Amino acid sequence: MAIAISTRELRKSYGSTTVLDGVDLTVEDGQVFALLGPNGAGKTTTVHILSTLLRPDDGTAHVGDFDVVREPDRVRSLIGLTGQFAAVDGLLTGEENLRLMARLRHVPRGRRETLVRQTLERFDLGDVAREPLSTYSGGLRRRLDLAMTLVGSPKIIVLDEPTTGLDPRSRRGLWELVRELVAEGTTVLLTTQYLEEADQLADRIAVMDRGRVVAQGSPADLKRSVGGGHLVLSFASTEELTAAAALLELQPGDDADLRVPLHDPVATVRETLQRLDSAGVTVSGVAVRTADLDDVFLAVTTNPHRMQEAS
Repeated sequence: MAIAISTRELRKSYGSTTVLDGVDLTVEDGQVFALLGPNGAGKTTTVHILSTLLRPDDGTAHVGDFDVVREPDRVRSLIGLTGQFAAVDGLLTGEENLRLMARLRHVPRGRRETLVRQTLERFDLGDVAREPLSTYSGGLRRRLDLAMTLVGSPKIIVLDEPTTGLDPRSRRGLWELVRELVAEGTTVLLTTQYLEEADQLADRIAVMDRGRVVAQGSPADLKRSVGGGHLVLSFASTEELTAAAALLELQPGDDADLRVPLHDPVATVRETLQRLDSAGVTVSGVAVRTADLDDVFLAVTTNPHRMQEAS
């Protein structure tokens, strides 16, 4: 598989503050690669370096076959960037924004109008194409922003927290657009604060914390690496909950339930329910909760040395 993006020992500091401390990433062609991490972890700095907006202090970064420091123009010809805030001109209509971007991307004059019309149709913006951006919702502005990113058909799309501030319907609509792009062979580098978003879209995830990659792998690999989840038990009364907690030597959770670690799912469920039944403790609800990316995020960003690369 060809490599779309790679970094080796990437470093960046501002004065005495280290922002990136030796970041190694490899993104394959046609892949959605997600960067996760708490605020200040170094995700946006990494994106800015890969987009040629910022120079690293040390290390190397390549987009396609091009070095981001030595060949920035070649890198820019390959990528489209959607930042954390919609980069659209509020004084223009949607159609005018796309026409302007086509000129900036050096689309031949004879192809511009056709390209603008096709892009408006693809992103379902035809009905509002000639309306001022002041009338656009947040979801429409984001949709237009992504449409502008795709003018010129970049091979690699960089999306820096693209769905921040969007309602759930608009967010899911943007997910569908990303899936369509990947199906057509586009590579997507995504940073996000929404763990569900990474779980839904990403083929591979890198979790960053304090300027380093602290875990890396597919979503399934990362979930498996933090354990097998929990058996969640709920009770109809405080008395039943207290009795069960004492019997199982557990502390009640925030939702007044008990969570039993699932080392062997089938055996744990059977043995736990048998113990409670034998003691006369009635369980009102049972659920099995497998590990998710929230568990991964909490595990590796609170103690980044607990996990190594998952695959």
